[in-house]
Amino acid sequence: MKKGIHPENYRLVVFKDMSNDTMILTKSCANTKETVVYTDGKEYPVVKLEISNTSHPFFTGKLKLVDTAGRVDKFMNKYKKYAKKSE
Repeated sequence: MKKGIHPENYRLVVFKDMSNDTMILTKSCANTKETVVYTDGKEYPVVKLEISNTSHPFFTGKLKLVDTAGRVDKFMNKYKKYAKKSE
């Protein structure tokens, strides 16, 4: 490893999944301004996550199709002319 390029300020940080309130305690050098009380009763800096392995459909096996703003319809309309040529 190259010397002088890695951060020196590693500390214990809680990563909190905001969708299901799961918390993971690990070492990180991520800057945070908020703190949270972890299950061990101690207070740690917290990094809030939108999604983690406990809520991501790939890891949970609960895959659901979310069609926002008709993305599938837009795709089908855009490539409809090519589908007719191949038939």
